Amino acid sequence: MNEERNESYSHVLKYTGVFGGVQGLNVLIGLVRNKIVAMLLGPGGMGLVSLFNTTVQLISQATNLGIAMSAVRHISECYDAGDTEHTAHYVKVVRGWCLLTALLGMLVCVVLGPFFSNATFSWGNHTLHFVLLAPAIGMLAITGGETAILKGVRKLGALALVQIVAALASLVIAIPIYYMFGQAGIVPVIVLMAFATMSATLWFSWRIFPLQLRGTRGILGEGMEMVRLGVSFTLAGIVGSGAEMFVRSYLNVMGDLEVLGLYNAGYMLTITYAGMVFSAMETDYYPRLSAVNHDVAATNLTVNRQMEVSLLIVAPMLTALIALLPILIPYLFTSEFVPVVPMAQVAALAMFFKVLTMPVAYITLARGYSMTYLMLEAAYYVAFVLLMVVGYQYWGLLGTGIAITLAHVFECLMINGYAYKKYGYRMSAAVYRYAIVLLLFGFLAYACTIFLDGIVYWLVELVAIVASALYALQNLKSSSMSNKL
Repeated sequence: MNEERNESYSHVLKYTGVFGGVQGLNVLIGLVRNKIVAMLLGPGGMGLVSLFNTTVQLISQATNLGIAMSAVRHISECYDAGDTEHTAHYVKVVRGWCLLTALLGMLVCVVLGPFFSNATFSWGNHTLHFVLLAPAIGMLAITGGETAILKGVRKLGALALVQIVAALASLVIAIPIYYMFGQAGIVPVIVLMAFATMSATLWFSWRIFPLQLRGTRGILGEGMEMVRLGVSFTLAGIVGSGAEMFVRSYLNVMGDLEVLGLYNAGYMLTITYAGMVFSAMETDYYPRLSAVNHDVAATNLTVNRQMEVSLLIVAPMLTALIALLPILIPYLFTSEFVPVVPMAQVAALAMFFKVLTMPVAYITLARGYSMTYLMLEAAYYVAFVLLMVVGYQYWGLLGTGIAITLAHVFECLMINGYAYKKYGYRMSAAVYRYAIVLLLFGFLAYACTIFLDGIVYWLVELVAIVASALYALQNLKSSSMSNKL
């Protein structure tokens, strides 16, 4: 039993470290790209990029039928059973459905172009821009299906390489186009980046399962179970993307593109980039959790192991991020983005609660309770939108950061409370201990941003960062060596 637990902990640490490292490289590449893009486009241009990207995500989520998530479960089952022939056949089923959803997504984008133009802009006619985004939506659908195939057959190395290639391609594509065309290059960049990601994914996927056109007649009927499971994921994605789009449209209308650009920069640094560390949960943790989802004790062990490692890795980085944002934001963007520093600092606190939420939230997905997942996601996004509206009205940009953190606190309490009652989930003593200590360091770092300045600010922040890092390193070392909770 001890050997099994040690192996489990080492596995979580290994793959969280691998994908965390990959995402760290992606973040560095993204920071370089965003620095240059911010200089070329300014806050207004960054806001425009945010609006178009959010629209693409919304349409993609609304039309992909959740295949990128539900297909992983089905392919993984075939693969784990050792049924090579059935696995290859189901790959064709997934590809057939992805082609159908790609065509559907492009059609919806073209038809709803005028609606999105009126809903997201209070000036000008941007219908053509939305119509030209249609190819990106189609390519995202294909990429999602091929990514699900790679996840299902545990090709984690290939997935890591795809992420690196996509990040490098975004740097190579975006900078010269924005330099030459400015804001007019935003739509071409989005489409070309989608193409680069799709190409890299297809290259790895087709090497494992070459494209076959024979035997494809009638395969769409075989994927109905996968689609039914994916419908709730689709609806949850629509709710999430719709909420994000509403918030950005609201900020654009109530404020302006510069306000939206500032918000997007803060959100990107504190939520998007910090959240990339959780990529191991989707690629490695989710299949492992699915394999033990009917065993309460094994589920609790798997969830707590993932949460312990995630806390010890993410929390010290968040503490450092809160302290260093006054330096990072003008350095990584431009001096025009300095007003977003207070918003980004308070929003960074949200990620502490995200670490305590995501591993538990995957229990619902692993058990296939798609409607429950939908209702929990909907409840979170309703709270998110309401808090954002109230926060911006009363405290401006700072209020959006407060709203993000409060929404994540609400989600953490809701998800953990539901799992406690419904699934018998019990948080381990180690998770409680790590969470309390590391949260205290995080809140100390944030308190310094309010009450201290000058040399005293940096001295206290340095103490918080070093103490958090040493505590995390000590526990990572002792846990991996002796597996003590």
